[in-house]
Amino acid sequence: MSKRRVFDIDFDPEAAVPAGTEESDRRGPMAAAISENADALQERQVAEAAIRAENDRLAHEFVALKRDGGIMAKVPIHQISATKLTRDRGAQDDHEMGELMSSIQAVGLSNPIQVEDLGNGTYELIQGFRRWTAFTSLDAQFKDGRFAHIPAVLIAKGEALDQLYRRMVDENLIRKDISFYEMAQLALSYAREMELRVSDAIDALYASTGRQKRSYIRHFAEIVRRLGPHLRYPEGLPRALGLRLVKALEADPKLADRIGAVLAAEPNRTAQEETEILSRALVAPATPARAPAPPRSQAKQTLKLSRRHGAVKVSAAEGKVEVITAHDFGGMDPRKLELAIRAFLDAADL
Repeated sequence: MSKRRVFDIDFDPEAAVPAGTEESDRRGPMAAAISENADALQERQVAEAAIRAENDRLAHEFVALKRDGGIMAKVPIHQISATKLTRDRGAQDDHEMGELMSSIQAVGLSNPIQVEDLGNGTYELIQGFRRWTAFTSLDAQFKDGRFAHIPAVLIAKGEALDQLYRRMVDENLIRKDISFYEMAQLALSYAREMELRVSDAIDALYASTGRQKRSYIRHFAEIVRRLGPHLRYPEGLPRALGLRLVKALEADPKLADRIGAVLAAEPNRTAQEETEILSRALVAPATPARAPAPPRSQAKQTLKLSRRHGAVKVSAAEGKVEVITAHDFGGMDPRKLELAIRAFLDAADL
C-alpha cells in the first residue's frame, strides 16, 4: 500500500481562470501602477503638445495684431522716445496745447498714440507727438502718477522706416491745421534720411494726396531751403503768399539774403509782423521819378575869325563847341593843347 501525498492536488488547466477574466486582471499591483503612469504620461504629453500649439497660435496672432496695430496697452510715458522720425510738427510753441491738456484731464485720451515696441520696456513714438507731449506735461504737473502711463497702440519692432513715416504722415494729413511748410520740412528731412530726391520723397510720403497739393509742397520746400533759418513763424505762412514768395526767390537769387537781414532786424516780431515783412518784400521798390529835363536850347552861334595861320570858323550850340581850321590839332603837343583847352574853359567859366 503506497503512501498518499498530502498536497497532491490535480488542477484543470481550462478551469484555472474563471470565464470572462482578462489577462490584465491577473497583473500584480506594481504592473498595474506602471501601466497607469504610462497612460497618464501619454495623456499629459498630448495635453502639453496641444497647449504649446495653442500658445504658438496665440503668439503668431499677437505678433500679427501688433503688426497691424491691433494691440493696445498703457505705456510709461518716460519710456517713450521720439528720435527715430523727424516730426512734421514745427518747433514753435503750440498755442492749443493748453486746450488739449484740459481735455485730457476732463475726459481722458480718446485717441491713443502709436508706438513701436523696441523690447526691454522701451518704445519709439510713431504717432501722437502732441498727445504724448501733453501727457508728459501733465505728469510733471501732477505728481500722483495718474498721467505716468498713456494709452498706446503697439506696433511690432522692425517695420521699415518708410512705412513708419507713412503711418505718421497719413494720420497727420487729417489735421486741418498742418501747414504746407510743415509738410515740406518733413519731406526734406525724409529725402535726406532715405537718400531720395525731394520730389521723389514728396511723392512717396504724400502719395494719398492730390497732384496739386504735392505741387504746393514742392514749392514750399524751396522756402524751407532758402528761408528756413530766418523764419520764426513759418507754420503761419499762407499758401498764396508762399507761392508768390517762391516765384520771387527764383527770379531774384539775392532776395533771400535781403529778407533775412530785414527779419534779423526785428527779433521781437510777432507772427503777423513776420507775414507783413514777407509781403512787403514782394513789392518792388518804386523807382524814383526823374526830375524833368530842362528844355533844350535851340540857340546856335557861328563865328568867323581871321588868324595868322588862316581863317577859323567856330560853331557853338548846346553842349558843344566846334572849331574848324586848316591846322592839324592831331600833331599838336598834347601839353600845349591841354593848356589851350583849359584856358578856353576858364574863360567860359566852365
